[in-house]
Amino acid sequence: MQSFYMPPPLPAVRLLGITGAPGVGKTTYAAALGLPVVPMDGFHYADVELVRRGLLARKGAPETFDAEGYAALLRRVRAGGPGGPGVVAPSFDRVLEQPLAGALWVPPTGTVVTEGNYLLLDEPRWRAVRAEIDVVWHLHLDDAVRRERLVARHVAFGKTPAEAAAWVARVDEPNARLVEAAATRADLVIDLPSR
Repeated sequence: MQSFYMPPPLPAVRLLGITGAPGVGKTTYAAALGLPVVPMDGFHYADVELVRRGLLARKGAPETFDAEGYAALLRRVRAGGPGGPGVVAPSFDRVLEQPLAGALWVPPTGTVVTEGNYLLLDEPRWRAVRAEIDVVWHLHLDDAVRRERLVARHVAFGKTPAEAAAWVARVDEPNARLVEAAATRADLVIDLPSR
């Protein structure tokens, strides 16, 4: 009697991760791929929870996200299954600056993109996120251009130019250094043009 090795079945959904520092253009890049997108930003803790934890002034740092919930959702997305109902996922509203539960439908098969800062962070709760993603691309952009974009985004959503610059220096840039330090774990690094 001869035995044959049967590889495990492929997952119903393949996950492509897009990561990079704040302001690099992850959301724009992911949307341009024309695939369903599950944003890490949907797993921001709501401001009320950040206040309870004393973290509102650090909103956007790794500890201000529900990484465990994010990993669990990605596991459900991967399970998809032909003919299954798909998964409903949270999104993030930049006007409200709050996550929105149940805002996105993710199909049960095919390739799905997930994008966020901390996909490659080498901490247990973030390693659980990475374990659910098949391939991660890290986006890199000239730091001066990236910071300029960040300040402009904060101003567009209500901060004064001085408040925006202070937030970028105090919160976004330390987060950017964490993200860039983890870039060596990416499957591919993509240098984006400055325009």
